Amino acid sequence: MPSHRLKDLEERTRYSPAEGEQRVFARWEEAGIFHPEPGGEAPDSFSIAVPPPNVTGALHMGHALNASIQDLLIRVARMRGRRTKWIFGTDHAGIATQVKVEQALAAEGKTKEDLGREAFVERAWAWRREHGSKIVEQFKRIGASLDYADERFTMDDAYAKAVLHVFERLYEKGLVYRDNYMVNWDPGTRSAISELEVEQRTMEDTLYSIDYPLAQGSGSVTVATVRPETMLGDTAIAVNPQDDRYTRLVGETALLPLVGRRLPIIADEHVRSDFGTGALKITPGHDPNDFEIGRRHGLEEISVIGEEGAMSAAAGERFAGLSVPDARREVVAALREEGLISGTRPYSHDVPHSHRSGMRIEPLISLQWFCDMKGLAQPAIAAVKDGSLRFHPEHPWTDVYLDWLENIRPWCISRQLWWGHRIPVWYRSSNGREETVVGAEAPAGEGWERDPDVLDTWFSSALWPFATLGWPEQTPELRAFYPTDVLSTARDIIFLWVARMVMMGVEFTGRLPFSDVPIHSVIQTPDGRRMSKSLGTGIDPLDEIAEHGADAVRFGLLAMGSTQDVRYSEDRVRQGRDLANKLWNASRLILLGVGGDAEPSPDHAELPEDRWILSRLERVTARSAELIERFELSAAVLELYEVFWSELCDWYLELAKPRLNDTEADRTAVSATLLFALDRMLRLLHPIMPHVTEEVWSFMPRTEAAGGPGGADSLLAAAAYPEPDPSRLDRDAEATVGRAIDAITELRRYRDQARVKPSALLPARLAADGYEHTAGQVARLARLELDVSRGRDVAARVPIPGGVVELLVDDAFDPEEAARRIAARAQKLAEEIARLEKKLANDRFVERAPAAVVEGERAKLEEYRESLERLDR
Repeated sequence: MPSHRLKDLEERTRYSPAEGEQRVFARWEEAGIFHPEPGGEAPDSFSIAVPPPNVTGALHMGHALNASIQDLLIRVARMRGRRTKWIFGTDHAGIATQVKVEQALAAEGKTKEDLGREAFVERAWAWRREHGSKIVEQFKRIGASLDYADERFTMDDAYAKAVLHVFERLYEKGLVYRDNYMVNWDPGTRSAISELEVEQRTMEDTLYSIDYPLAQGSGSVTVATVRPETMLGDTAIAVNPQDDRYTRLVGETALLPLVGRRLPIIADEHVRSDFGTGALKITPGHDPNDFEIGRRHGLEEISVIGEEGAMSAAAGERFAGLSVPDARREVVAALREEGLISGTRPYSHDVPHSHRSGMRIEPLISLQWFCDMKGLAQPAIAAVKDGSLRFHPEHPWTDVYLDWLENIRPWCISRQLWWGHRIPVWYRSSNGREETVVGAEAPAGEGWERDPDVLDTWFSSALWPFATLGWPEQTPELRAFYPTDVLSTARDIIFLWVARMVMMGVEFTGRLPFSDVPIHSVIQTPDGRRMSKSLGTGIDPLDEIAEHGADAVRFGLLAMGSTQDVRYSEDRVRQGRDLANKLWNASRLILLGVGGDAEPSPDHAELPEDRWILSRLERVTARSAELIERFELSAAVLELYEVFWSELCDWYLELAKPRLNDTEADRTAVSATLLFALDRMLRLLHPIMPHVTEEVWSFMPRTEAAGGPGGADSLLAAAAYPEPDPSRLDRDAEATVGRAIDAITELRRYRDQARVKPSALLPARLAADGYEHTAGQVARLARLELDVSRGRDVAARVPIPGGVVELLVDDAFDPEEAARRIAARAQKLAEEIARLEKKLANDRFVERAPAAVVEGERAKLEEYRESLERLDR
């Protein structure tokens, strides 16, 4: 290492993420390694299309986790020499952006109507130009190696061309059409909204039992409802055909209270006999299930709630114009006057609300544009069933995906907004009939008006994997990087985005957009609640990065993401911070301690500990690669952590350290092995913790030979990813050194229990087999002075693998006092074990205590049992 670099490393005694991470990222960008030139075909490349963050967004914990997952996969592929592209861009986020711009206008005392549509859209573009780069810089802060040089936007000109092309093609095939159909209506934004913008809130309501008189003059049918105001739109009563209580009434007629409308009593399999009274009021205009029943039975569809969220004229003169809550009170009062409420009870249930406006969603029948999904769904179903599209984990997500597709409904693709892809449809009335033309430009002639609505954001997002690469043009990028390889995402958009990308990809390119779909964890708050900025429960990943560093946050998120719902663990992030520090400190020890001319090499492994570390490195190289291929990233991360921290640092460094001050030949041999081990771990850890590994790499001898920390050739990010070499596996060395490690561990534990001073050298005899090559290391690291003579009495015997170590009488410790301490410790452990066993045998505790507390007690019990077993040996 050149003297100036050696001095730099000597002076930097601590690793500072705040100082190093952004400098390292700048080196990657300057080298241009994130932007691959297109070439060849997709099977020769590796690509992932990032789930496009909203242009309104800021990096949240879900972004940080998914970015860490994708970056790990991208960096591994890049280091394996594949042409690698992580497709980047942002989503125009129709409703979210419009709400932001309207809020800004409101602060000025204006509305969008004051500006007019054209000026409002320009204002939205200006907002995007001002705020859209925020999320980009935040992705860089976490170290995401995205192709920033080829950033896309779902409303840029080329992307808009793709959206238009898809709409026109679907319209020509009759799959896109206009119809009156049930939608999620948000009275706050005055628009239909997608399922993702709907959030369920648990509400305490009253379940009313209402008597509907039979038209024949005697008797009644009692229905149960939490929304008596919607009964004004009832057009039938439905019962299950297998419900013996009501079969005689099927075909009869009931009278709608307060209105007098005659309601047929019909039979439908959808009705649950075990809910309420078993008789269901059917309101096709205000309930999705009732709407489907109504269509099956040809029922009238009456809308008694309008788009603004108030009762419509169809509700009758007494109720028209009332808000929904006021109408409910009035309807209940009127029913009580007529004696038609036969019972009430409290009822807790989930009620859909708009994530944007906060208002209750009203299921309404509305004239909208729809896409018929049944035909599009069939290839998407087949792809999973034949194994060409794979979810990870397979269960339950494969079943969830298939269940939705096999029961798919028409997709409402229009939104009553101004910001977004305006629907390319033109209308005019001519000779008493309406003409319709599809296209971006107005047709020739006068009187044409464009549809005022825009397309659902998810319509344009469904084209993301191929539209970002230039489709419908056959570009070099499309040839090189489509299909992509992996889509990493959360479970909440399997329907909204994953399935739709699959359908659109097959329909318009003839190929699946990706083959593997890992579904990542949902990170909850430490106490198990949903993370939410609006609820004040969010944890800002940028704050965590500022405190601990990006590598620590990446490690922590990857390590904790082992199941579907995981609680945020700052301990895991601190573990990542400690690992970064350990990596820096261990690397300094090696790089400053090895010979000046040393090069990383596995060819000088002469002693068992050298062969042991090489064998362990080959095993973890193979094992971590296998886990990454299976998308078991948490397990891969923790295995690499364990090998680096425990085996390389805690053991091999301690075993090898004295040889750095030995003969020149010995120093050269151990230096080569130490550097090789460090080289291997830097490569394996780089996709997880890219900044600190890149910083250490800049001091490696091979980097200096490549010209120092300059171009791509000297970057770890562009170096080769390790491939396992089975020829370096050495079972004998693993057994020999493993036995020595176990012996040292047992001896250190005994010293600790006996409270022997750490500095004391205990005289001892080694009466065990298998230590021919490691006895000196055992003695040095367990602080023993081996005595082969038989002239001294044995004070204590410590069992180790293959035999015992006899500790000889010495003033350094009192064996009887040690025995008393060990016995007392054993008794204390036995008492704690009995206490915990009794506690965990209590069903009330196990059922009522938080799961984390119960698991903590079980882990503690297992730890105590293991400790007692060791004492009893």
